[in-house]
Amino acid sequence: MNRDGYTSPLSERYASPAMLALWSPNRRYGLWRRLWLTLAEEQQKLGVPITDEALAQMREQLDDIDYDAVATYERRFRHDVMAHVHAFGDAAPAARGIIHLGATSAFVADNADLILMREALGIVRAKLYDVLRALADFARTWRDEAALGYTHLQPAQLTTVGKRATLWMQDVILDLADIEHRIATMPLRGVKGTTGTQASFLELFQGNHAKVRELDANVTRALGFERSLPATGQTYTRKLDAHVLDVLGGVAATTSKFASDVRMLQSFGEMSEPFETGQVGSSAMAYKRNPMRSERINSLARFILSIVQNANQNHAVQYFERTLDDSANRRLVIPDAFLTTDAIVILMQNVASGLEVHRARIRQRIADELPFMATEMMLVQAVRAGGDRQVVHEVIRRHSVAASHVMKNDGARNDLFERLAGDPDFPIGLSELRSLADSSHFVGRAPQQVDEFLDDVVKPLLASAPAPVGRDEVRV
Repeated sequence: MNRDGYTSPLSERYASPAMLALWSPNRRYGLWRRLWLTLAEEQQKLGVPITDEALAQMREQLDDIDYDAVATYERRFRHDVMAHVHAFGDAAPAARGIIHLGATSAFVADNADLILMREALGIVRAKLYDVLRALADFARTWRDEAALGYTHLQPAQLTTVGKRATLWMQDVILDLADIEHRIATMPLRGVKGTTGTQASFLELFQGNHAKVRELDANVTRALGFERSLPATGQTYTRKLDAHVLDVLGGVAATTSKFASDVRMLQSFGEMSEPFETGQVGSSAMAYKRNPMRSERINSLARFILSIVQNANQNHAVQYFERTLDDSANRRLVIPDAFLTTDAIVILMQNVASGLEVHRARIRQRIADELPFMATEMMLVQAVRAGGDRQVVHEVIRRHSVAASHVMKNDGARNDLFERLAGDPDFPIGLSELRSLADSSHFVGRAPQQVDEFLDDVVKPLLASAPAPVGRDEVRV
């Protein structure tokens, strides 16, 4: 740990080793060297006089980067790409004269960013599938456990604990579809030259347009992409960044909604996020068991959502073939957006895998509200038993208001059934009223919906999903 300078909480506390490694200098600048090597290899195949020795030296030095030399060159040139060109040339002297031949800085910087973003989306995707697995297990376990539904943050018709989990899963599945689409359709910038006209490569191949097109296609395929953008300026259109950040914003919204639900359910006493043996909830209030993980999800998700618009703003001011006012901005925004998304998905996986359900509290809350929810059914049964619909409605209304009043003001339990059974104008007895209040009568098809969702939607999706990646440590 560097105690004498600032370090990011994303690297110190939150993001996974895999995501940190992906956005590390070694990965980025090693990728730059691989891009230069690929360009040189494909140029050689098309007749550019590049020696085998030059290519061999480049291959040997892909990951042996002299960062001190790079720093010295950058102080001299004030240009990071040229600093790396010269440092690579020092390490591979036979290739010094052909490294970066015909290329502009965007060849390495932009193509590397697209490669890194696609790989980073893959890391997020794999972890979201693990979240889906955890929530599927949870939903199956609690498929028929009745619980209060909430609309407007007020008790509403009953649902089940498992059915609520399918709502969380539905959002995850929609995010996965977006991620899969972006990974599948991500283009490379390709080999386009200084302003996207490929003029330098046309010169290199002495006016042979076919070879220029072939070089672009071959480099693209060699780097694992099906296509490159057919039209670029100096850089790839920054709308691609906006597309990617929009996907990350969707994941942030999904995880934040999940975390907010967990926090409120924990405040109701119905559910709790995991709490480890020895974990301290408060430095002052020793009894506290705070939803720290869910609160952190909300906190980090808010950061992602605040920068989603950034990419479109960058694109909007890329005048003509490009400007440079996006560069410093993107160095901050793109890695941080992925590192933060990685962190919140790790947290969601941890919470989803360890959710605790407090059945007694759930049933107590149902008991407080269910007599009110059963009043429509009571009305029908009372009329069937010979009562006048309008009279019975007024009886139910009057006693419901009275029962609610004593619950709120005296802390009494809900005694609506007893009140109605004791009213001579109400034709149903206490035992029959209580039988109407079986919670299973009020959950509709929720248990069956859970089964259908898991079997018809989740199971096929997981059958073709990447293998589980395992859990990353959740650090304070």
